[in-house]
Amino acid sequence: MQITVVDDRDTINSFHEVNKLVYANDPNFVMPLRQEIEDIFNPKANPFFEHGKAIRWILKNENEVIGRVAAFINFEKAGGFDVPTGGMGFFECIDDMEAAFLLFDTCEKWLSEQGMEAMEGPINFGENNNYWGLLVEGFIPPSMGMNYNPPYYTRFFQAYGFEEEYSQYTNHFDINKPLPERFRKIVTRVFDNPSNRFEHFKPAEIDRFIDDFVEIYNKAWVHHENFKAIQPEYVRLSFEQMKPIMVPEMIWFAYVDGKPAGFMVSVPDANQIIRHLDGKLNWWSKLKFLWYKWNHAIDRVRVIIMGVCPEYQKKGIESGLIVKAFDKVKEMGGYREAELSWVGSFNPAMMSIHKASGATLGKKHVTMKKYFGDIQLKRNTETAEPSESELVLD
Repeated sequence: MQITVVDDRDTINSFHEVNKLVYANDPNFVMPLRQEIEDIFNPKANPFFEHGKAIRWILKNENEVIGRVAAFINFEKAGGFDVPTGGMGFFECIDDMEAAFLLFDTCEKWLSEQGMEAMEGPINFGENNNYWGLLVEGFIPPSMGMNYNPPYYTRFFQAYGFEEEYSQYTNHFDINKPLPERFRKIVTRVFDNPSNRFEHFKPAEIDRFIDDFVEIYNKAWVHHENFKAIQPEYVRLSFEQMKPIMVPEMIWFAYVDGKPAGFMVSVPDANQIIRHLDGKLNWWSKLKFLWYKWNHAIDRVRVIIMGVCPEYQKKGIESGLIVKAFDKVKEMGGYREAELSWVGSFNPAMMSIHKASGATLGKKHVTMKKYFGDIQLKRNTETAEPSESELVLD
């Protein structure tokens, strides 16, 4: 087997085409848009290259491409862990342990050469709302930006020595099902409070909403491990990328006494159309996209991100955002489900809100971590159970 760096048109093409081999018999798989993935590895399109670096490889067995992977470092965050930590992701591989380990080894070697002592994976070279985590439950068609993989990947990661860092839960909400009475009562009190105001995104006032988003995000996430403040330029880029599928009435902001308090960003799940495009976005694919869109092929909404400033949490603002957005979605007609993705196991408060709204578990991802060399050996030694000969009886 041979590892090859992705650095020209042929290897880029192979990087994408290997999906057709891995998922040949999987009806749930949706080929991501090739351009979207390429933008992640384009220094001119991805601002993470301003403080990071990335590399990709494909794996061949004779003349057949049987796997791929990427490794990357975000230097702004790498030093904020217990040990310097890089990332790996965009892993795909046939059901062959030796091939998978060769791909993992390649990532570990490169990251070690860059001074890293561990790697998280499978993750994104970007924010964690997209392409983040290993799918371990809920092998159903993925929404746009959500990782999907065969069940056997779990065996690869565990056997190689990856350990679970945290779980990521995606909950599903029935748009047409009445909200629980208790939840509605809480929301009614929130809406009746004259200090609270809710409004949806308006493209003509994008600068104001970007400023509000940045303020809320940086307050809401500041206490998360390894936090780095989000910049307005990145938020603007994200809104630009959402334009083709954006529905302003699905993006809501909350204000308390006129101050930004919270937001919830949702979009129609374009994967329900993208599944028909084979990863391409040429003129013919664009016509197909429009045709499916006009014929109401999308009936699911994905909630990409939701945040509330600490001083306004547990005051019903989160519930108010959910109701405002989903009431509007229901009013539009044609939508049956909303996917709330994702909430980490480190955020039990948001999990409780999802449960109170009537949402149910749809799928589960996990973010994993592999320590390198001597550090892994030391961890194994510290956590090893004593043998019988080591036990001392009183």
